[in-house]
Amino acid sequence: MTGRKTEGSVTRSIEPNRTQAGRPGGLPPGGRGLGVAAVDPIPIFCEGLSSLVHRTPGLQWLGHAASHHAALQLCEQLKPDVIVLDSALDPNCHLSRLLSNGDPALVIITLVRDTNRTQQYLAAAIAAGVHAIVPRATDGRHLTEAIRRAHSDRRYIDPTLAALTARPKRQPVMPKPGDAPKPATARGLMPLSRREYQVLQLVAEGLENSGIAKILFLSVETVRTHVKSILRKLSARDRTHAVTIAFRSGILVTHPDDAHSPADAQATPSIAPSPR
Repeated sequence: MTGRKTEGSVTRSIEPNRTQAGRPGGLPPGGRGLGVAAVDPIPIFCEGLSSLVHRTPGLQWLGHAASHHAALQLCEQLKPDVIVLDSALDPNCHLSRLLSNGDPALVIITLVRDTNRTQQYLAAAIAAGVHAIVPRATDGRHLTEAIRRAHSDRRYIDPTLAALTARPKRQPVMPKPGDAPKPATARGLMPLSRREYQVLQLVAEGLENSGIAKILFLSVETVRTHVKSILRKLSARDRTHAVTIAFRSGILVTHPDDAHSPADAQATPSIAPSPR
């Protein structure tokens, strides 16, 4: 049986539960738990989170993704109720915004590393649609509490981070007379659609249109149309120029130093579904 068929069978077994589990407030009837998935580059961390979810009543482990485009695919295919996201993979909160816009019922929990533990980052995460913010170094008990609280209340800030979520007291910086308006990419906004973002991620990994089409289950012509739209929105001359602009403007991010890069990342999406 191929990997694609396995993902499909997992999807079919989960989707009927999503309608019940996805309702804010309380667990679904019949003892089936909230579907939890992770977006994290470190396999051993995901294994630990999987073990924690498996032994926690009311929670169900669905799988994990190690990259942005795989995270978007995971949410499309497996429909988790809660996604646990490593802040190092989303320093500009673009992925959080795309996930939130793509599924308003999805609860997003960001695990904040020390490098992202700033008032500016937390404010950006909340504005992007993140429901809960927890230190990455938290223990299992606090994380499961955060999952439950975020699902029931749609908002949870770890007490150790509460002070950083206070509204900053500063005057807005007014543009100087004669200053040209900054382009969207320079302001840190996301000019691309959800699908364009996935395509750009795979372009940056070196895939041609046919390889991208196979991973995203699209036609080559559809991928070609997305690439043209990406070039236009980023004012790029070609694919390489588009990737360069995206990295410089923060649309694309490099993997953390401790990230694991699977050898077959260009061949298959790095989605790891839960074993049946």
